Amino acid sequence: MVAGKNERYSRQILFAPIGEKGQQRLMQASAVLVGCGALGTISASLLVRAGLGSLRIIDRDFIEISNLQRQGLFEESDALESLPKAIAAERRLRAINSDTKVEGVVSDLTSKNALELLSGYSLILDGTDNFESRMLINDASISLGTPWIYAAAVGSYGVTFSIHSPETACLACLLETGDSASPFGAGAEETCDTAGILNGAASCIASIQATEAIKFLSGNSDALNDRLVSYDVWKNRFQSIQVARNPWCRACVQREFTYLQGEAQPHVTMCGRDSVQIHERNRSLDLPELSSRLERSSIKVRSNGFLLRFLVPPYEVTVFPDGRAVVKGTQDPALARTLYARYIGA
Repeated sequence: MVAGKNERYSRQILFAPIGEKGQQRLMQASAVLVGCGALGTISASLLVRAGLGSLRIIDRDFIEISNLQRQGLFEESDALESLPKAIAAERRLRAINSDTKVEGVVSDLTSKNALELLSGYSLILDGTDNFESRMLINDASISLGTPWIYAAAVGSYGVTFSIHSPETACLACLLETGDSASPFGAGAEETCDTAGILNGAASCIASIQATEAIKFLSGNSDALNDRLVSYDVWKNRFQSIQVARNPWCRACVQREFTYLQGEAQPHVTMCGRDSVQIHERNRSLDLPELSSRLERSSIKVRSNGFLLRFLVPPYEVTVFPDGRAVVKGTQDPALARTLYARYIGA
């Protein structure tokens, strides 16, 4: 290892389980992160600072002022420009460590693109905000034979679980048992929208997630935690639960990839906003043409090359070049699709 890199990672190399050999492995490793919000920004920052060789960031969303309380890679200027999170994160992470190859992908992970976007990486990291996306990652992970690390946080509470099937249980083993008792405790149905979130809760869980990633990527798989870990930073309550592999698991045993086959992906209500995302993945949009068309109808439009936003009070619609749109101001998918058809086209 060259002198400059020795100096940069010197304190990490001094940690005996990593050392120079582990650092070299980490610098040659790669990871793909799905979702770059409260969890994703912290995990990505820690991994890039630790010397990860390559990181792909997949995120469908854009930055808002309300994100800044907990999403550690973003600044006020990013929110004012409504930058896509993947683009802003890529820029910031490259400035943090120019040796890490960082690629931001502005896209929604779907059954049609999951294998393409997730393949070729050593590890998959979960930074998403809904269980449909997590179950899709679980299916893709098993199909590809790639380990992944689940993480979630809401209120003052968070959980994480390192998954490497068939050595461990998978997320379907955990969630599709038919047991009415939730492994997440009271409040499992709450979201950032209903319960809020403490930045410390997200940072705590993301730090555990990133550390598990560093263990794996530096060649220390024997140190991985095979239990579901949860921590409530407000109540100072830590729990660790053994997750048994389900011998009849739909995903890791029977290899029935329901989510990967597109049989179980509804409209997704975005975390932290009263919004519905419309998936129109089989079309591309000419945003300048759409902008001109809307302005001819006296609709005020803002755009930045990555997305277009317009108001039809009380709703705000954000449109992406791949045909997706986020309709803010409703949780009704039917109403959101009506607005999409009316102003963007069926």
